[in-house]
Amino acid sequence: MADEDRSPEEEFQELLRKMLGGAAGDIDPEQLSRLAGMQIDPAMMQTVMRHLQGAFTAGDEGISWDMAKRQALHIANQDGLSVTGGQRTDLDQAFALATLWLSEATTISDLPSPAVPLTRGGWVEATLPVWQELAEPVATSIADALTASLSEQAPEDMQGIVQGAGRLMRTVGGSLFASQLGQVVGELSKEVLSGGDVGIPLMPDGEAAILPQNFAGLGAELEIPDDQLALYIATRELAHARLFRHARWLRLHVISQVTDFARGLHVDTDALEDLASRFDPSDPDELRRALESGALLPARSEAQELALSRLENLLATIEGWVDVVTADATSRLPSAERIAEAVRRRRAVGGPAERALGSLVGLELRPRRMREAAAMWRAVTDAVGVPGRDGLWDYPDLMPSAEDIDDPSALVARLQARARGEQPETDEMDAALQRLLDGERGDGSEPPEGDRPV
Repeated sequence: MADEDRSPEEEFQELLRKMLGGAAGDIDPEQLSRLAGMQIDPAMMQTVMRHLQGAFTAGDEGISWDMAKRQALHIANQDGLSVTGGQRTDLDQAFALATLWLSEATTISDLPSPAVPLTRGGWVEATLPVWQELAEPVATSIADALTASLSEQAPEDMQGIVQGAGRLMRTVGGSLFASQLGQVVGELSKEVLSGGDVGIPLMPDGEAAILPQNFAGLGAELEIPDDQLALYIATRELAHARLFRHARWLRLHVISQVTDFARGLHVDTDALEDLASRFDPSDPDELRRALESGALLPARSEAQELALSRLENLLATIEGWVDVVTADATSRLPSAERIAEAVRRRRAVGGPAERALGSLVGLELRPRRMREAAAMWRAVTDAVGVPGRDGLWDYPDLMPSAEDIDDPSALVARLQARARGEQPETDEMDAALQRLLDGERGDGSEPPEGDRPV
């Protein structure tokens, strides 16, 4: 049948078949103009096709991480600034001096490669794989929930079409989430001072970096010369990177706790159903606003609150150690304490982009107990010295607990006893294990002869 002999309904069905078949790019714009008999605005349909055509490029997984990268780089590179030769020289000198100072403040060894200055775009390139890993569970949850909600709302006679459109709607939701993540990471690149500034191991293992473009605001606010600020931030960044390289298990420990928290999130189906009932692919602003505000993520459950508390304690333990080591290493720096206090406030409050990230993935990466953790590490250092303190990072089971942050006295007593060569006091579990190894029953009697260990 020729195109001109088709009814508007048949024209629309043909368009729908092309959309659901992944051929949105093959639609002739003139076809849209013939839909006037159905009171469909051809200009609006053009917009729909453009969004759908972009959505189909996301691939079968429905989440276009390339879109996130493009969006983040677009924002990060807007100023067009690069690292100048003078900035590179100044930071190389700061890193060199920071390395010497750290050798006196910690027994944890230096990095295998020198730290580098990075542009905002370079920071995005280096850290985006970790952001993707952290955000993917939430992105998948939102995309799947959007598809399920649309399917549940559709009438019985429309289920076939909705099932065919499922991949499309999942792709639209996933692509919008990726775009929002790119927006947040791009804006975050304007706030961070260094690779480890947000507390989690974003940089590749053993690498450290500083973003000189972002110094001006903080330095002007504090009325501190840039060379002192650079030296302090360089010391802190190297301490953070050294710790994660030394304790190889720590990176996986942090990332797994964050992703476990994210996987436990679920989407508020009531809010999503309300959104899906008026969802318009040609105008995704409403879904974008819902993602930005965190409206699709309901209040945390009790289990989620416990998971968040464990993560915050872990981040506080890490940054408390970094804080103490940096303070000791920069004791010669006249403005060290003022800079340290400003850094603590920045980490406690967070910037606009960091808060936006919290809304997007339901997680605020803030070490709320950093001061208490730093006090614990100071007490440990005073009691057993730098080697005894840094040795606690050798194995996961040696790391201080949340209870140690609350009251470090028991931890200090254990470490001092170990330093004197004394055996630690056995608890009930230790005693039960020893009885088992000795072949005794729980009641203290000997087991039958055949059951005794050889």
